[in-house]
Amino acid sequence: MRFGLRNEEMALEEMVQRLDAVSQDTDEIMHQDIVPLCAADIEDQLKKQFAYLSGGRGQDGCPVITFPDYPAFSEIPEKEFQNVLTYLTSIPSLQDTGIGFILVIDRRQDKWTSVKASVLRIAASFPGNLQLVLVLRPTGFLQRTLSDIAFKFNRDEFKMKVPIIMLSSVPELQSYIDKTQLTEDLGGTLDYCHSRWLSHRTAIESFAVMVKQTAQMLQSFGTELAETELPNDVQSTSSILSAHTEKKGKMKEDMMLALKEGHAILESIREPLTKNPEYNLNQDQLDNQTTVQRLLDQLGETEAAFDEFWAKHQQKLEQCLQLRNFEQNFREVKAILDVVSEKLSAFTDVGNSYAHVEHMLKDLASFEEKSNEAVQKARALSLEGNQLIQSKHYAVDSILPKCNELQHLCDEFTTEMSKRRNLLHKSLELHSLLEKSMKWCDEGIYLLASQPVDKCQSQDGAESALQEIEKFLDTGTKNKIQELNKVYKEYESILNPDLKEHVQKVFQKQESMEEMFQKRQVSLKKLAAKQTRPVQPVAPRPEAFTKSPCPSPGLRRGSENSPSSESNIPKRGNYKRAKSEMSDIQQGRSGSVMDDEENLAILRRHVMNELIETERAYVEELLCVLEGYAAEMDNPLMTHLISPALQNKKDVLFGNMEEIYHFHNRIFLRELENYIDYPELVGRCFLERMEDFQIYEKYCQNKPRSESLWRQCSDCAFFQECQKKLDHKLSLDSYLLKPVQRITKYQLLLKEMLKYSKNCEGAEDLQEALTSILGILKAVNDSMHLIAITGYDGNLNELGKLLMQGSFSVWTDHKKGHAKVKDLARFKPMQRHLFLHEKAVLFCKKREENGEGYEKAPSYSYKQSLNMTAVGITENVKGDVKKFEIWYNAREEVYIIQAPTPEIKATWVNEIRKVLTSQLQACREASQHRALEQTQSLPLPTSSNTSPSKNQTKSIKKLEERKTDPASLEGYVSSASVPKNPDKSKDDTVTSSTSESSALSKKRFTLQGFANLKSQKGWTKTSHSLDASEDNDGWSSAEDPLNSSDAEEEGGAGLRKLVPGKYTVVADHDEKGSPESLAVKSGDIVELLHEGEEGLWFVKNLTTSKEGWVPASNLLALIGNSKSAQSLSSSESGTGSTFLSSSSSCSESCNATFSDIKG
Repeated sequence: MRFGLRNEEMALEEMVQRLDAVSQDTDEIMHQDIVPLCAADIEDQLKKQFAYLSGGRGQDGCPVITFPDYPAFSEIPEKEFQNVLTYLTSIPSLQDTGIGFILVIDRRQDKWTSVKASVLRIAASFPGNLQLVLVLRPTGFLQRTLSDIAFKFNRDEFKMKVPIIMLSSVPELQSYIDKTQLTEDLGGTLDYCHSRWLSHRTAIESFAVMVKQTAQMLQSFGTELAETELPNDVQSTSSILSAHTEKKGKMKEDMMLALKEGHAILESIREPLTKNPEYNLNQDQLDNQTTVQRLLDQLGETEAAFDEFWAKHQQKLEQCLQLRNFEQNFREVKAILDVVSEKLSAFTDVGNSYAHVEHMLKDLASFEEKSNEAVQKARALSLEGNQLIQSKHYAVDSILPKCNELQHLCDEFTTEMSKRRNLLHKSLELHSLLEKSMKWCDEGIYLLASQPVDKCQSQDGAESALQEIEKFLDTGTKNKIQELNKVYKEYESILNPDLKEHVQKVFQKQESMEEMFQKRQVSLKKLAAKQTRPVQPVAPRPEAFTKSPCPSPGLRRGSENSPSSESNIPKRGNYKRAKSEMSDIQQGRSGSVMDDEENLAILRRHVMNELIETERAYVEELLCVLEGYAAEMDNPLMTHLISPALQNKKDVLFGNMEEIYHFHNRIFLRELENYIDYPELVGRCFLERMEDFQIYEKYCQNKPRSESLWRQCSDCAFFQECQKKLDHKLSLDSYLLKPVQRITKYQLLLKEMLKYSKNCEGAEDLQEALTSILGILKAVNDSMHLIAITGYDGNLNELGKLLMQGSFSVWTDHKKGHAKVKDLARFKPMQRHLFLHEKAVLFCKKREENGEGYEKAPSYSYKQSLNMTAVGITENVKGDVKKFEIWYNAREEVYIIQAPTPEIKATWVNEIRKVLTSQLQACREASQHRALEQTQSLPLPTSSNTSPSKNQTKSIKKLEERKTDPASLEGYVSSASVPKNPDKSKDDTVTSSTSESSALSKKRFTLQGFANLKSQKGWTKTSHSLDASEDNDGWSSAEDPLNSSDAEEEGGAGLRKLVPGKYTVVADHDEKGSPESLAVKSGDIVELLHEGEEGLWFVKNLTTSKEGWVPASNLLALIGNSKSAQSLSSSESGTGSTFLSSSSSCSESCNATFSDIKG
């Protein structure tokens, strides 16, 4: 650096010296140090031409100044006279002026008096040395005579340092000065033009001033450049270099202008020679030419000195800029290398599985690829620094250490990267060994589980199984871990506590599996050896041995049935052999049971391993998506690849995948691993975290939006770049489907685990977990449909829990109201999607959206809704087993629903019945509460005997009226067994109370289809309760939903009891054991009349009109799954259709609140 600055200082000194010389020469040329006058300053005075320097010379080279005839000579101001004479005497060189001037005073046309005055004035004012004064006196005779006389008498007045010669004519003048040195007006041949002379003098002097000013400016600029301090940043250095270069350009322009002007003056002086080559320049012209040429040479030298200085200064600035750029790049590259090295140091994990290590190697390779750019930049910068050093940069002391540091950082990073790669390859090798061992163990477990126990009981089967085992064990040399200590020693560099524990578990699993094989081999060898023993012939024993393939049971039967004990006792040797064979078979059977349990345990572990391994793979895939796609959307380096439609849409595309990942990675996977040794108890793990699985509902609800966004942006370069970096064969949409696939996978694995754990401790938990997972899947599926409903004004959450949803064909029929409404009854079905809630059923129209891919995103346009408090159902519709009716407000509106299959119809009918039954149960409890309050406040009714009472007759009559009055009952038929001979005298009472009972029936719920009477013995109680219900507005026993098959179904299958009533048979029955037995066929309608002794029921077949006894156990099989058995009433048409209804006043009776329901 000092060397560069010293060179610049030397160049500046040299340039300043040259510029000082130029200034001095300029002053000397212009005599500025003696007479500071310029032609431009006295141009007007010189133009008067009362004296001029013609360029002529005397014999000894004296300059000739001519004073031409100027009439107003005496009127010239003294100052002007002095200025002109002073300027004219300053033009010739100092050498010429030292010899002296010759003055030629032309007064041929003047008077003597004027001549005298002129000579005296010139003699008195002339500033230079005079050698000779030649005066051309007046040419007139009188004036010439007068001048001779006067000059003689006044000689003393003209005393001067030089002689004054009076000349009478021009020829006399030529005797003193050569003709060629005189102008034409003096009879000479010297070419002189005063205006041209004045122009040349002005231009030369202007040029000289320009040269001097240029030299001064260059000197000042050079000093400024030399004194400029070098900045410490790139921007400032670049600005200074730019500013100095701009100024230097202006300086060069000024010099070029000066040179151009000088050459123009030179050409003007030489113009006569250009026109006439024989033309001879006078001395003054030659002096002018010399002066201009000298100025041009000095200007050229000045330019050369400046260029030399500028080159060194520019080099210094450029090297400074190079240094600043190098330093800035060094800081940036070093910062990047520090970050890269820090990230590389974070690659300390050695992975927890083969797939994980492979993923880490891909990450490391991707990281190395990205980091190589920084390393290459660092190496290129180091090379650039070395080139600067070789080019003799002034800052070598600063550049060299930085180059060495960069080289060291690059080498250190490369070494560390290689070390990390080797460690991961070592880890990959270890995990490959572990996974081979685990796979070998799994294959071995599967082999043990797949060997049929029954076939192994034979000699061939046992030997075949032994060969399979030995063949499999031979494959262990390549797949299993041979020596644990050797593994520890070989992979010591990567074994952390977790990995070491994993190695130990795998080795333990391997040892356990080998131990199982050893046990199986021992068992099989025993079986094979047992079969090879020779069988000694024995005497044939009686039928006992021929009837049974098992010796011991046959022996036992023989001894029991033989009349003689002696004949039944075999020989001692045969008995011992039979006893031995019996013992062997018992051991074989117990061994088979143990083998079965062992096989189930193996299968459970196999399912558990699959569950954990797939869970780990699932977590890895989620992490891969989150890091490889979601995180990259926030990477500034990838922003340019993201399309505008994808901007700020990360939450839409990925949903709550990050929440799902954290749940599985931090919680669920770890808890699953705790059950690895107790797979049959894994159901508890699911039950404990069942609430957490609700996060999948949010993900699935967002899935249509995510799919739509993916379809719009699937061709985006961002996804392609991410997929390329991750080296995925499948695109992102396949990985976005993983959570949906995973939540459905759990129920399959739980089914498998339950299949092999039925007799284990955790079987109930597994069943409950399976049920809960299926419930979550149903809730997720239902919620995805529910969020697609449009046009509903109310709040769907107020409708209660969504129970069912599905698509149906719907016919409508409105039997009440305006005639036009009836005309609008649809004969063609409408396609409707029904949503069954706890408080309402919604009818919507399904609309498919245009689209492709995972889902077409259907939407549902809301059409209407029915309040469940005013809904009834007809389970069977004549002519179609897939149809059922939903009717509203006592059949004012009827909707005939056709399900896709009978099974779907049955499911919906059962669910609707459960909803209505729960409503009736709630209202029954409320009515009983009110009845109890009224009973406490009213007198007790009179007791009744076994015969039908008045109140009983009234109730029966009321039921019969409901049969025949569709307005009051609308299809409801009671299934009660009514006495055949009611008291006709009581009919008037019943008739008079018809309106009262009709009003009362509207207030309370009716549960038709239930038997009004449980048995003949309970008739008195039933009639009494009917009466009480009428008086107290309560519930009768006939209306008790707990006595119905629905109530039994709600409470549990084992608690259901048969009650009198009408039912539809679902299976054929033809019992021929008793003449009183009744034969029924599937589809027959039967009526259970009463229960007899020994579990028999007296039943009437309404289809064949036959009666008979049927065992209760058979009845449960015949009607247990029948919809009629589960229904609540028989239809009035006799087709077996049944109804469940609640009156329109349900909301009044139950105090239920329900808003915003559109009928």
